Amino acid sequence: MTAREHDGTVYEMTGPDDGAAVVLIHGLGLHRGMWRKHIPVLAKRHRVIAYDLPGHGKSALPKEPPTLRLLARQLIGLLDHLGIEKAALVGFSLGGMINRRVAIDHGHRVSALAILNSPHERGAEQQRLVEERAAATADGGPGATIDATIARWFTADFISREPEEIAAVRAAVLANDPRCYAQFRQLLAKGVVELIRPDPPIALATLVVTCENDSGSTPDMSRAIAGEIAGARVIIVPQLQHLGLIEQPEHFTGPILAFLADANA
Repeated sequence: MTAREHDGTVYEMTGPDDGAAVVLIHGLGLHRGMWRKHIPVLAKRHRVIAYDLPGHGKSALPKEPPTLRLLARQLIGLLDHLGIEKAALVGFSLGGMINRRVAIDHGHRVSALAILNSPHERGAEQQRLVEERAAATADGGPGATIDATIARWFTADFISREPEEIAAVRAAVLANDPRCYAQFRQLLAKGVVELIRPDPPIALATLVVTCENDSGSTPDMSRAIAGEIAGARVIIVPQLQHLGLIEQPEHFTGPILAFLADANA
């Protein structure tokens, strides 16, 4: 895959030119490289686009404080640039908030949604913890909470068994511009409120996936997301934590492929 740039957004595209389009949206502090084990499998049938959010990876810093609507417009602009009328959107964590915002604002451009390990309405205590972490990031930059973040994202066994994978994730997070990262952290903490109980509701084929031990995007949250979208399917991957799709990618790629086939997307 060769990286290209459009309006400050760096992206890669692979797979057959006549394949149905699938866009992969990464999470906070990461970049399109998080999908490297998924793309070869998805690209056997689909035209796969992976891109970097503003201020992440190789993309330019945002020109204004990020909002979900701004990030939705970035994605629609990329689709326009590529001449893609409609795409399935696979979003992880913050990416699963962005693809919901696109579905609400630009539903006619979306063929299907896969929402992975993404937050939803939080209880008061959960909300307090998320906002405290966001504040700590604002004070100390991406490194302020990195050890706790890694412990939340991966199982202890994977951390000890795959030090190179952990080092790559750590490096990706620490490479972020501190101010930009703090702004995105605040968006992850507070932006979900605008996605709860959308009116009119999202009316698209939807798959919602999270991991059994994901403390920030819990199984109950995934069930709540699915409960607001008629016909949505839910998969709870056992044992894993927030970044289960890096730890055991096959538990995600297989179900996504099956879902896309069923949805004709």
